[in-house]
Amino acid sequence: MNNFEEYCTKFVQSVGNKEGAVSPALTNSASFAYGTPEIAEVIFEGSVKKPLYSRMGNPTTAKLESIMAEMDGGIASIATSSGMGATTLVCMSLLASGDEIISIGGLFGGTYALFSETLTRFGIKTHFFDVDDFLEIKETINDNTKIIFLESVGNPNMRLPDIKRIAKIANDAGIILAVDNTITPLSISPLELGADISIYSTTKIISGNSSALGGCAVFRALKEGDDKLKSPRYSFLSNFIKGAGKMALFANAKKRALRDFGMSANANASYQTMLGLETLPLRLSRITKSVEVIALALDKSGLNINHPCIKSHPHNERYLNDFKNGCGTLFTIDMGSKEKAFEFLNKTKLATLTANIGDNRTLALHMASTIYRDFDDEIRKFLGISDGLIRVSIGLENPNDIINDFIQAAR
Repeated sequence: MNNFEEYCTKFVQSVGNKEGAVSPALTNSASFAYGTPEIAEVIFEGSVKKPLYSRMGNPTTAKLESIMAEMDGGIASIATSSGMGATTLVCMSLLASGDEIISIGGLFGGTYALFSETLTRFGIKTHFFDVDDFLEIKETINDNTKIIFLESVGNPNMRLPDIKRIAKIANDAGIILAVDNTITPLSISPLELGADISIYSTTKIISGNSSALGGCAVFRALKEGDDKLKSPRYSFLSNFIKGAGKMALFANAKKRALRDFGMSANANASYQTMLGLETLPLRLSRITKSVEVIALALDKSGLNINHPCIKSHPHNERYLNDFKNGCGTLFTIDMGSKEKAFEFLNKTKLATLTANIGDNRTLALHMASTIYRDFDDEIRKFLGISDGLIRVSIGLENPNDIINDFIQAAR
């Protein structure tokens, strides 16, 4: 049984209740009363698992976190206020001044800015590589390397990483591998492929309807015996390993990042995200099939389409072998110039122009004039951003309607 079918059952059974209110409870409270000082003491100590303060966790958010952890085979997860909140939580819980990141593949503009601009102000350096720069990646690893980071699908360059191979490089070197799996929940399981942390913007396909801003980081369990996280490279985890055991990565992130930086999820957003999870397998299954149909048809019509289902794509074989459940909602169209891209976007009747992706409706955006407008030509070239590039995120519409609309818009 594939993940889509399996989770059609799992999600609706996990989100709903068998007794009382069927819909999950929405706990709209920022703070919680402890009753007695004795109970307050043991809650803060951690020996009693009751809500402490919503910055550190809310009952509604806790239910979402348990479902997300189960989805990815992790021991625990932390829901955050946004996808960038989840990426920042992972970075700030593991990095200090002088540390280094190896970032692989195409990157969402916000992540690139975090790595190349913001983290540098804190003395953290990032090395950027293409997904197939395996030798260069190995040679760049040093004693200061703490995280190897990649996106499951390059957004928006549509290049596909060999996640297993990169995970082996990371594990052989004793480095944490974090995978931004926003575009491919259920399609790809990063922890099963050897990653340590999977990251999501749940705002996207997981919620699906542009109503709930959120993110999530899912953490693997530490092994009983030897584990790379018990090495001197991650000596700062030793106290968490003593106190939290298998949950050390999670406990470290909750205390060193969530508590101190406060990128906490909102209870309302967590509730809406769970409602999105109930239909995620059905939506994603339909959309990934539609993406292929639409991309192939538009490519045949003469449009310059970038998606790995197209035979000329450099990662077509990898797509067929490693991405059997698709690679998310995206493809790109290169119209050749900003002017032609704007003309196309003004003529399309079905696409909604927005910076979001993974929605129930089809979305489109010119990249160079919006998300990547502040980056210079060299960086844009590395990230695959040309003057005429349009990113498209396919929704639930009839694929033939999208094909016909896009062909008329391109005339």
